[in-house]
Amino acid sequence: MRHLLVAICLCLGLSGPALAVQPGEVLRDSALEQRARQISSGLRCLVCQNQSIDDSDAPLAKDLRVLVRERLVAGDSDAAVKSFVVARYGDFVLLSPPVNLRTIGLWAAPFLILLLGLAFIWRRARALPALPASPAPLTPEERARLETLTGARD
Repeated sequence: MRHLLVAICLCLGLSGPALAVQPGEVLRDSALEQRARQISSGLRCLVCQNQSIDDSDAPLAKDLRVLVRERLVAGDSDAAVKSFVVARYGDFVLLSPPVNLRTIGLWAAPFLILLLGLAFIWRRARALPALPASPAPLTPEERARLETLTGARD
């Protein structure tokens, strides 16, 4: 039983996200490699679109990873590398797009939808008539009609 528990813990511990970076892509300088990983974890794979280029096995993601490493080896700063990639592929390549005039709708849309939903609910609640505290008693005509429908007599 103890061995099974150890095996399960090892499997869970080793089941983190798999990185698609191939051994041939890894830079010898660990500081540059760390910078490359940080940059590429924030860049979107243009094929998969829901993964960073660090996590994607797509050939285009590999090309972008190599490009990032080449720019770092050439001496570019992290910001210069990101700017270079964005200049080529646009803001879409960023997993977290910047807030600017072109993307303000993207950032504001969830809040606008929430506000519109709350306004709709509030208007509907105000339009509904208030329920009486207790029901009004039946009129003699209504009582007679009820008795004929149910066949019950008091």
